[in-house]
Amino acid sequence: MHWYEIENISTIASPALVIYTERVHENIRQVIDMVNGDIARLRPHVKTNKIAEVCQLMMNAGIYKFKCATIAEAEMLAMIAAPDVLLAYQPVGPNARRFIQLMLRYPATQFSCIVDNIRAAEQLSFHCIAADVTADIFIDLNTGMNRTGVLPSKALVLFEAIQLLPAIKVIGLHAYDGHIREQDLSLRQQQVEQGFNNVIILAETIEAITHTRLNIVAGGSPTFPLHARNKDVECSPGTFVFWDWGYRHSFPDEPFEYAALVIARVISVIDENTITIDLGHKSVAAENPLPRVHFLNATEAVPVAQSEEHLVMKVADSALFNIGDVMYGVPLHICPTVALYEKAMVAESHRITTEWKVVARDRMITV
Repeated sequence: MHWYEIENISTIASPALVIYTERVHENIRQVIDMVNGDIARLRPHVKTNKIAEVCQLMMNAGIYKFKCATIAEAEMLAMIAAPDVLLAYQPVGPNARRFIQLMLRYPATQFSCIVDNIRAAEQLSFHCIAADVTADIFIDLNTGMNRTGVLPSKALVLFEAIQLLPAIKVIGLHAYDGHIREQDLSLRQQQVEQGFNNVIILAETIEAITHTRLNIVAGGSPTFPLHARNKDVECSPGTFVFWDWGYRHSFPDEPFEYAALVIARVISVIDENTITIDLGHKSVAAENPLPRVHFLNATEAVPVAQSEEHLVMKVADSALFNIGDVMYGVPLHICPTVALYEKAMVAESHRITTEWKVVARDRMITV
């Protein structure tokens, strides 16, 4: 059998998300190896998997620091007693209060969050004072992504202003460089160094003032191999745990393997060159142009149209496909694909053995 084939697939309704645990274990082993076993330098981003059991596998391997993007993801980590959780999203409005509620409800977890402007810091300080707690924060830096963050050249002024606020404490810098996607590793390295040099200068300046070492959290899966070379950086890859078609073909230097697939079935044969499967917008991330999924057991199939519940594909000979045939697909982008499923089927040794709830796909768990 091919590695992805499932003996008892006839018991699984499609479309479905399937996680292959042996491959998840191997991807975790690889990510630890890439920091030479220095687990303290790993802070995986859980926005890819959103599943408590997957995070538990990382904890079982010794990983104890995590990064997340939503209050629900942070609570999921606290529910499995993750020791250290960074909310890499500036909490504003009701989410600032929810962040404080997390701190109060899960005291065994050390929470932190990011801030990139003084008003957000003032609001967080206000809520912390009311709750009689102190929040650890990372200053979020814009190193070229132009999505969030303060420019490193302006971050010292922000730091000095935050220092005057009660009940919050700057413990580090956060620098996500998701805009760096050069396939050539040497060019990617040049771009990483160009953006990160300003982060180092800022850190050294602040440390000279406070006489306290800052934690620096940097990068994502594309730049992880490069930040991993810097022993003073906490690395935060996320997609590595499942990997996907987009990253596999954009960053062939990284050793990770597909560990999550979507399962679909042929539901209609239109003509001699056209078939339809039950994999619509609601079942695979649709933010990219077609093809949004590539099939391991039908490599010649070309998606040509998609709607909410259907994916129409051109094939060389539709006579080779029967109604009900199972298709094993690699999503172009796995992260938002996972969020489309309430639960994931778990495959071990070619059999579905259990299912895991995608608990953090919801915006709220209890807090």
